[in-house]
Amino acid sequence: MSADGVEKKIVRPYGDTTGDGMVQVSFTLPVPHDKRAEGAAIQLAGKMGIDPAMLVHAKQMGDGYTFFVVYGRVNHLVDVSAVQVVERDYPLLSAKEVNALVRQKLRRKLSVVGACIGTDAHTVGIDAILNVKGIAGEKGLEYYRELKVTNLGAQVSVPELVEAARVERADAVLVSQVVTQRDAHLHNTREMSAAFREAMPAGRRPLLIVGGPRFDETMADELGVDRIFGRGTTPGEVASYLTHALVTNRKAKA
Repeated sequence: MSADGVEKKIVRPYGDTTGDGMVQVSFTLPVPHDKRAEGAAIQLAGKMGIDPAMLVHAKQMGDGYTFFVVYGRVNHLVDVSAVQVVERDYPLLSAKEVNALVRQKLRRKLSVVGACIGTDAHTVGIDAILNVKGIAGEKGLEYYRELKVTNLGAQVSVPELVEAARVERADAVLVSQVVTQRDAHLHNTREMSAAFREAMPAGRRPLLIVGGPRFDETMADELGVDRIFGRGTTPGEVASYLTHALVTNRKAKA
């Protein structure tokens, strides 16, 4: 039991037998594949706390790079009760329920503008949420009759996004970021958030939502957005959140 009264749940990694602490990691080193490279990989694994470490795979990856897979034991423990996550705080609604609520309470179509900003050309994520074909058999937001969806596509500049949101009188702006080298997704999100706050007063600003596989969902306040969606998000979850935030909570623009 912790000081705040929360019961701790301590676990360790599982490999061959319960609680044996075995893990498998992979990484690339900027060295050609030889015995010295394999020794370097084992040394790195040791510094990561893997002891003993076994090299189970090594392969040359072009000139001067080698990919490694290492298997071994760690002694680290994890307190599951101390893990912080963003819990879903809104009900999941069907498309019929979303349409009914928007029609009855908003009395106009809910405008959504989506894009991949900066140099990001990966539209798979934003298309999965917005396009009518959706993902894994679930229809995208274009399928919802009471949602007006504008998909700007890839490599949209922040000024272009702000202007499109203004023209479309967007209630919500959805941004997908897949490219994460040198934290590009974080820099782009902060730039977007600052631009909207500069261009629009608080009462007229659209809901700002970002998504992508490398985002930490707990960083919404730090990045200046209203919500972050991570890997595996479905169109239904996004539609339900929009309805919760903009319709049932009466935060929609007049």
